[in-house]
Amino acid sequence: MGKNKLKKFAEMEQLPNVFQFPFAALRDGGFPLKGRWNSDYFHNDNPIVLELGCGRGEYTVGLAEKLSAKNYIGIDIKGARMWTGAKHAATSGMGNVAFLRTNIELIDNFFAPGEVSEIWITFPDPQMKKVRKRLTGTRFLELYRHILVPGGIVHLKTDSPFLYTYTDALVRLNGFDVEVNTADLYHSGIDDEILGIKTYYEQQWLDRGLTIKYIKFHLDSSTPLQEPDIEIEPDTYRSYSRGYIQKMITPTEGEI
Repeated sequence: MGKNKLKKFAEMEQLPNVFQFPFAALRDGGFPLKGRWNSDYFHNDNPIVLELGCGRGEYTVGLAEKLSAKNYIGIDIKGARMWTGAKHAATSGMGNVAFLRTNIELIDNFFAPGEVSEIWITFPDPQMKKVRKRLTGTRFLELYRHILVPGGIVHLKTDSPFLYTYTDALVRLNGFDVEVNTADLYHSGIDDEILGIKTYYEQQWLDRGLTIKYIKFHLDSSTPLQEPDIEIEPDTYRSYSRGYIQKMITPTEGEI
């Protein structure tokens, strides 16, 4: 592990807006802020919004800057990536931002029923061969509705035609209330400044000429969830390799 990564991990331990809670602690005593995020951390009654797989935290921070009347929590297991957004939010004094380092499969250990208002899923791995790992699949939707308010909102922003087609079919099959559904966000005519927030990896997809897909729907809290039984054409492109990404111009430390 590089010295820079070790430095970031050490600094993450000291950042007041970062929570790293090992599974053993969850098992033994539970997470102390579960059901108390508003009262004990944010100190307000504003809605709580999660970004799952937040990476560098660009979207979490960008949302918090544009919509200060809500509280935002970025969730990821990659601490070295999360450092960028957490550091920026802490040094900027952003009181409506927190970061949680954990596996998404464990989120119902950190939030009480109805504690979360919205969930953003930004550019996840489409998991074309593993339906149980798709962040918009029924396994994860069941987790989300444990913590969302009734009819809570789920946003998916993706470059993947496969994941978009799958999620569109799932939403239709389950009869969810859909507010927005577009296969080409930036040519859709939708005028919403928060949808213009671009992450580091999203800009890569745009630079490659890919379109960005977006679905915003309300997650029903009661009916049994169904998986769509359809054949979907796999994506015909691959993500850049880590080596290629490292050669590209990246933000300097502390920048988003």
